[in-house]
Formats: sequence, structure tokens, C-alpha cells
Amino acid sequence: MHIISTNIGNLKQITWKGKQLQTGIFKYPTHSPLLLKKELVANDAIANRKVHGGIHKACYLFSTKHYPYWEKRYPNLNWNWGMFGENLSISDMDETYMRIGDIYKIGSALVQISQPREPCFKLGIRFGTQQILKDFIDHGFPGTYVKILEEGEVSPEDELILIKPSDNLLTVYQFFQLLYAKKKDKKVLKLAIDNTALPENKREGLKKYL
Repeated sequence: MHIISTNIGNLKQITWKGKQLQTGIFKYPTHSPLLLKKELVANDAIANRKVHGGIHKACYLFSTKHYPYWEKRYPNLNWNWGMFGENLSISDMDETYMRIGDIYKIGSALVQISQPREPCFKLGIRFGTQQILKDFIDHGFPGTYVKILEEGEVSPEDELILIKPSDNLLTVYQFFQLLYAKKKDKKVLKLAIDNTALPENKREGLKKYL
């Protein structure tokens, strides 16, 4: 796996249900290095710090291998890297084997896989239809946020080097499926609750399903 594109964006004014809001989801390739900081990507726009940025959502990664599927499904969009609001477009990233808690070296940064992206209406704004939310959940490959263990600079072509696999076997794909499943798999549920790399509020929220 390596970085295909580094992406950032500016705040953009949007209208949602009659209200004027801002969003940072419109990200585009920079062709330049990015500085990954503890709670954000330097010079990147974050409109709502309650749901984006922070320790467990400092930087968002999405796999380029999923782009052909989405380009075919939404052929009339102006496609480029960063369409999903990701800071790093990554080659061959596969959520079915990437574990929550895995630690990777990217450039001079050290990061830990923290949680999948849960789509909100702003992804629908970017795609021009809220249908993308259901499609995104059904497809099941959401990309992942990372926690920044050591701040550093990352550049296009930098490799993702697995430094330490998580002892907990929960994958990004499994956890994403668990979040939206009406009937929760008990084994996966226990893996999630026991996974200390997940945000505490996520783990606590799942205990009611035991």
C-alpha cells in the first residue's frame, strides 16, 4: 500500500434544509506533502470539530481500489481523488484485513487505525444526492480514520508500513458491518467492546447489545 494522492480542502458554504452551513468535505489533490498533527491535518478545513478531527479522527484514508465501483455507479460526477473527503487516497487498501489498532509508519508519521468513516449528509452534498449514504453503507468499504501516534509529514508515493498488528482481530470492515447491523454478531460485538483502540464512547454504546 502507498499514498496515491494527498488531499485537502477549504471551507465551502452549503445550504441544507434551508440553513446555511459550512463543510470541508470538498477535498482535492495537492500533489504536496501533508503534515499529520495530533488532531488534524495541517492546512485542511474542518467545519465541525464535534464530528471531524480530534484524536480518533485526525486523518481519513480511503482506498483507490474502490474508485472504479463508484465511478461506474455515479458516472456523471467530476471524478478526482478526494471525492470521499479523504486526506489520503491509498492504493490497494482493504478494510477486510486492516485491523482496528494496527500501527503503520507513513512517511515520518506513526499512525494507528482507529475507526471507519460513518457517512453523513455532507457526503450526499458532495455527490449531489443523499442516496450515496445508503449506497456507501451497503457497499461496506468505508475507509478509515487514523490516530496520530507521532506527528510527521507524508507525501505521495510514501508506503504504509505495518509496524505492529493489533492483538485484537477486529477489522475495519467487521466493525462497519456491526455498526449498521440490526442483529449484532455477539463475537464481533465482544471484539469491538474489548478493542481499546476504538473510541471509548463507541465501545460503551455497544454494550447495550450484549
